[in-house]
Amino acid sequence: MNRLVAEAGLSDRIQVESAGTGSYHVGEPADRRSAAAARKRGVELDGSAKQFSLDDFARFNYIVAMDKRNYGFLKRLARGSTELTKLSLLRSFDPASVAQQQEDVPDPYFEDNFDAVFDICQAGCTGLLAAIVQQYQLR
Repeated sequence: MNRLVAEAGLSDRIQVESAGTGSYHVGEPADRRSAAAARKRGVELDGSAKQFSLDDFARFNYIVAMDKRNYGFLKRLARGSTELTKLSLLRSFDPASVAQQQEDVPDPYFEDNFDAVFDICQAGCTGLLAAIVQQYQLR
């Protein structure tokens, strides 16, 4: 997403962060297979894992989950309708995924499909950026 935002010339207007709902990988770098899939596409995953915080609801306008399980977890954390309206699933921003009724981004660790998952995320992020640009008239 950061690369898409930068390519659109919007890095000074859109802040992107990634966080998990669990704490088991906090502080660790990206999985080497994820990093390799990203690197093939010119993206460096140079951050470290962090855990979603309740403060993130106040810091961000969009809270995007990769799957229904994590969406449900975030929904339970939300403290009212304002926070609930910030929640969405990544694939809901990809018209092809919506048409195929595919809501969840598959977990690449179980099927070793890091390249396919990167492409799914790329499509969702492209649609997400388009939605943000449209909503906030950022051109």
